[in-house]
Amino acid sequence: MPDQARSRARHAVRVLHPSGHADPRCGAVLPLRGTGQPVLEPSQELTAIASSAPTVGIVGLGFGRAHIPAFQANGCRVVALCQRDQTTAKTVADRYGVPHVFARWEEMLERAKPEIVVIATPPALHHAIALAAFARGAHVLCEKPLALTAAEARAMTDAAARAGCVAMTSFNWRFTAAMQELHARVADGAVGRVFHLAARWLGARWAAETAAATWRMDRAQAGHGVMGDMGVHLIDLVRWNFGEWRRLTAHAGIAYPSRSAPGLSRPPDAEDYCTVLGELDSGAQVTLTASRVAHGASEHTLEAYGSRGAVSYRVTRENPRWYEGELRASTGGGLEPVAPRTPPAPVGDGDALDVTGRALIAPLVRQFLDGIRRGTAPSPSFADGLRAQAVLDAVLESASNGRWVEVAR
Repeated sequence: MPDQARSRARHAVRVLHPSGHADPRCGAVLPLRGTGQPVLEPSQELTAIASSAPTVGIVGLGFGRAHIPAFQANGCRVVALCQRDQTTAKTVADRYGVPHVFARWEEMLERAKPEIVVIATPPALHHAIALAAFARGAHVLCEKPLALTAAEARAMTDAAARAGCVAMTSFNWRFTAAMQELHARVADGAVGRVFHLAARWLGARWAAETAAATWRMDRAQAGHGVMGDMGVHLIDLVRWNFGEWRRLTAHAGIAYPSRSAPGLSRPPDAEDYCTVLGELDSGAQVTLTASRVAHGASEHTLEAYGSRGAVSYRVTRENPRWYEGELRASTGGGLEPVAPRTPPAPVGDGDALDVTGRALIAPLVRQFLDGIRRGTAPSPSFADGLRAQAVLDAVLESASNGRWVEVAR
């Protein structure tokens, strides 16, 4: 099929920029009036991605594999996978019924022409892949952290806006049933004026000195260590529920200086553990701890205490339904268990990545697709990823100089 005919078949709605001129790139999106962001014209109450299932290409098959069942559960066709290890890529493709595999992401974009691109590579590649995808009119879901730096994240956010494409950051931990309930309670004012917050994320993957190193030990590839891998989720959960970070101070460490990233002869330079003391715009104080070298631990928590009450959230892999999370709340007395007002949907069988995809990424994908159809900018957006990246930049600066750092706006 010629490219023009393919475009007409895939996209049912004409795309306009704020100027009012048609844009041939993102046929699924129209600009929001007065903002330059996408929106459908009043007379166009039809879906912007056509009646055929949206096509998806995924770059990176480590955690990226979890995105396959997430998109398939939402009726999308995952048509291409990209991974340098072609044996792994073909095995994964066969498992999920994906027709094409590629070793280079450039070739995937050129030949498969997916309408949606998922970026799940080391962060050093996020910027280049995102810009190339937007240039081709693809919508993008990018794993966190969004980029190496806030400057890169801002360039990606601006590129999405110029292309008129929907762009989301994969902060999937917003979508446990317990976290959704916490968010609703905080929005309802159940905690009142927040005095202080405590957040922590502990994991044991690299607790043993003999644990094999990966690219995550190299800041040039990862941007950050545990803060970019796990701590950034806490940064997002804090700001999503309680507002923007104003300033912070941080202290970080490397557990085993002899454990270098593969292919490198120098010591690792990406932190294994980090403690952050912060202040929000509201004046609330935050203590945050993240570690990937915590023997025997696999959990994350968020607690908030305020003028009307408190909430205490926890996810631990010891629970067979860990993906739902646990929530306790107080309105003046002791903390009591709380059942989510929206019960979690069943996720079926599978390994941890399958369950993560169907339970925690699928709800995000649902919002992503809804944003494409409606022409809205759903959250967690690239703007959310950019704000989290600014906090990460401040953490890195403070850990280097030992001072309080204002979070850039």
